[in-house]
Amino acid sequence: MKFRVLGAVVAVAAGVTLTSSGGGAVAAGNEALTRDLDAILADPGLQGADIGVTVRDANTGEVVYTRSGGRRSQVGSNLKVLTTAAALDLLGPDYRWKTELKSSGARNGSTLNGDLVLRGTGDPTMSASRYQALAATLKNSGVTTISGALVLDDTAFDSQPYGLGWAWDDEPYSYSAETSALTLSPDAKFSAGTVVVRVKPGAATGDPVQVSVEPANDQVQIQNTATTNGDAGISVEREHGTNVIKVSGSTWVETTALSTVKDPTGLVGSVFRKALEQNGIQVQGGVRRGAAPQGAAVLASDESMTLGQLINPLLKNSNNMLAEVLVKSAGGSFTNGVNQLSRKWAGLGIDPNWVEIFDGSGMSRMDEISPDDLTSVLIKGKTRPWFGTWSASLPVAGRDGTLVNRMKGTKAEGNVQAKTGSMSGVSALTGYVTTQTGRQLVFSIVQNNLVLWFSPKTIEDKIAVRLASDGATTTMATPKVESVPQQRKAPAQDRKKVPAKERYDVECSWIGTC
Repeated sequence: MKFRVLGAVVAVAAGVTLTSSGGGAVAAGNEALTRDLDAILADPGLQGADIGVTVRDANTGEVVYTRSGGRRSQVGSNLKVLTTAAALDLLGPDYRWKTELKSSGARNGSTLNGDLVLRGTGDPTMSASRYQALAATLKNSGVTTISGALVLDDTAFDSQPYGLGWAWDDEPYSYSAETSALTLSPDAKFSAGTVVVRVKPGAATGDPVQVSVEPANDQVQIQNTATTNGDAGISVEREHGTNVIKVSGSTWVETTALSTVKDPTGLVGSVFRKALEQNGIQVQGGVRRGAAPQGAAVLASDESMTLGQLINPLLKNSNNMLAEVLVKSAGGSFTNGVNQLSRKWAGLGIDPNWVEIFDGSGMSRMDEISPDDLTSVLIKGKTRPWFGTWSASLPVAGRDGTLVNRMKGTKAEGNVQAKTGSMSGVSALTGYVTTQTGRQLVFSIVQNNLVLWFSPKTIEDKIAVRLASDGATTTMATPKVESVPQQRKAPAQDRKKVPAKERYDVECSWIGTC
């Protein structure tokens, strides 16, 4: 077997960028590892696919294995490795988001003469209860009447709700919500820009189900055709471009689902107006949108957790909306936010001229970055003061996050810390692993142009397990590659709905299967 060495090493201002192509490359004395990884990547299910793999020593940067590692590809949520590292460098781990009540009006007894401005800066963790607390603070200050309007100020971010290159048909789903400077999350995972749709069976068989929305608001409209019978399941889907949520199907049991909303700012306005009313505060001038006047006084404020704390739910759950908030917090828009973050890329081993990035989550089909680049971020990250917090936020194989159900019972369990990535036709895994001899490696596996009936996650698992087992005295068992009925295996067959637990085209955290 011929082994191709890395073609070139190009120095850049902040470190070393790898360039590689072609078949496997091997560091001296590790031909067995190269042979095994080449065999894994020879799986017939990868026919016609575009595969890039880079494995390096985590401390020295030495290349252990590469297969087209310098080729740019779509990496899905593996982009969050770069986004979070650059944001920690640019914004700092102590960065917080503020939500404020402001006014330039004067008090006259219990009346605030003028407008009350609710100003957001993008806090994706804001909840209905925290908006309620803001209203209570205002009440406790003695205000019971607002002579002007409730003004919603979301001008900290631009008005573009989605990243360039996002798929329109993802719009209803919680992993593809709109990004706004005024938003809220209805759950503990900080699913910003969504509401919980709760479905309960009716009193008798055949009755319509009962549907409620949390938090209660006047922005969302429910169209309910679901009934109390059978076990067909419940479908909850928002109509494209509207706030009409259609509930259909049948059920005997209570169920919940997340749905995105059109215009999170409007949702917040509805929720906060209700909070004011519940605290006995009357707004006489209605609700409108605009910027807070210069010099307006702060009447009440709320502050988020730190960015360092937010990294954990972002990476463990592969939360797209948290990633996009980082981009817009860096620059106010997707374009300028990416530009601002790119100022930190060179220090993370990334040459900005040789990547294409359009968002923070990796949802854009226009994003392109290589396995070499991703491993550079992992290596450079080890030199940063925030590394401990950041690395501890990566999913751990067989233990938590999007890897909780993977690589159990192998040497990778509790060992591999890595970011998953999942899109139709795309799968990736990038992270850290320690071999049986105590050597720490970084690796990045990126698979593109995959057929939908073949599960690429088992390829990633086999590689990660082989790396974790390297140096063992006995051959370690690796997961069996299993093909699942994703869509169809031949053009003549109808496409079939894939069971949620077998899907690889979305992160398991997005559909509640991990």
